[in-house]
Amino acid sequence: MIRILLVALLALLAVGGPARAQTDQQALVDRATLTVQDMFTGQNAGDALSLLRRAKGALICPRVFKAGFILGGSGGGCVLVSRGTGGWSSPAFYNIGSGSFGLQAGVQDSQIVFLVLTERGFHAILDSQFKIGADASIAVATIGAGVEGSTTAALRADIVAFAKSRGLFAGISVQGSIISSDSGWDQAYYGKPLAAQQIVLQGEGSNPGAQPLREMLLKFSG
Repeated sequence: MIRILLVALLALLAVGGPARAQTDQQALVDRATLTVQDMFTGQNAGDALSLLRRAKGALICPRVFKAGFILGGSGGGCVLVSRGTGGWSSPAFYNIGSGSFGLQAGVQDSQIVFLVLTERGFHAILDSQFKIGADASIAVATIGAGVEGSTTAALRADIVAFAKSRGLFAGISVQGSIISSDSGWDQAYYGKPLAAQQIVLQGEGSNPGAQPLREMLLKFSG
């Protein structure tokens, strides 16, 4: 009887383990879904919508925190998706972070959506680590603290960042930020080791929890 109970307990742990491991990843995917809805809804979303419809991919960062007093920094989790003929891919997990030094004080919480408009920009993000502004051939344009006001420079950029911010910092700058893939989160979410390319380009990752995000992107991209 004891042996049977131990086997049953181990079976329950085996079932519950992956589900618990996916909690943080699913929370980020859910926040990304709400960010897409928030950023592409409303009277001022025209510029963002027009660029989304021609985007090859999107890096969605639901909560990027910036804080500092003289010495500062920012960081947060993101998901990367690509657009194909059959719709939007499942997400691969990324991190964004930066450090800064200078006269500054305050706290800021931002939503950022990077719309990737060119193959060059998309493959730059797919690399394990990409520093915005370090590669002069990759043009990144940031549009204010809202989602309107596209410029000629933004329309010609490889990547366009739309941001909404709350807090004491004025505006937001993505220059110098490092975007890096998180293979550990990918493995936790999909149950097997996968590279970002396998998930977003080859469709090898599958998790039903990502379906609302894919449907939300399809809703706005047409």
